[in-house]
Amino acid sequence: GLLQGYRTVDESSPVLRGRLREVDQMHRRRGQPWPLEIRHDEFTVDIAENRILRTAAARMLRVPRVAPAARQRLRHLAARLSEADLLRHGQPVPAWFPSRLNTPYQPALRLAELVLRSTSIEFGEGRVPIHGLLLDMPRIFEDFVCTALREELEATYGGRVRTQLVRHLDLAGRVVLKPDLVWQRGGRIHAVADVKYKAEQPTGYPNADIYQLHAYCTALGLPRGHLIYAAGAGEPAVHTVRNAGIEIICHALDLATPPSDLLSRIGELGAQIVRHPRSR
Repeated sequence: GLLQGYRTVDESSPVLRGRLREVDQMHRRRGQPWPLEIRHDEFTVDIAENRILRTAAARMLRVPRVAPAARQRLRHLAARLSEADLLRHGQPVPAWFPSRLNTPYQPALRLAELVLRSTSIEFGEGRVPIHGLLLDMPRIFEDFVCTALREELEATYGGRVRTQLVRHLDLAGRVVLKPDLVWQRGGRIHAVADVKYKAEQPTGYPNADIYQLHAYCTALGLPRGHLIYAAGAGEPAVHTVRNAGIEIICHALDLATPPSDLLSRIGELGAQIVRHPRSR
């Protein structure tokens, strides 16, 4: 069940419960015997820990692009904590203290406090030691580019963008292909792209990536495909496959640019992806 605890409540009541607040009784009632101004401790789920968690869950439900599975779990959490009050916008985060009873809550509470204070994890001296922080940069870069391109293509050019769409290179269906991104419109696939965050060869982009995109274009019947890299040693280039006429277009995104410039570059990239109509 939910964590419960005692909370001090000040209220007006027709019966005495807890202790009488004499000063408030005299000032507010001016000699009237009831209702009584009382203070008592109530055992309830409406405690600081549950308020923090419910409010953080409600705020995260308003954040765009939260994964469907995570959004479903947030809704479930918010429903379970419905008896706890929501904190008003700008209201200070209530204090809570680590104890044996709230031990299972503590990791979630620390994360919820970051959400409510609109902050994030930063490096610096503190009371909690860690041995390291591992970020999967290829996955982060791939998710960012695919999400930004999906929003750009669907909002500007219509159609539907799908990621990790499963296709097969051979007729027997044994060689599986999973391009990072395909753009569909009118029930047909019109563009394919793969996103790579990796150390490039000193002379340019790895040949294996070009072979891979060539296979995507062949299986999907497309005249061209797009490789999107984080900017590095390689320069944007166009490779035309001999005896096939398939074009492999390599793009580079400079991650050192400001976010607004990077999103503007994503917009230009979306325009390049849809520029050439399907002709195969």
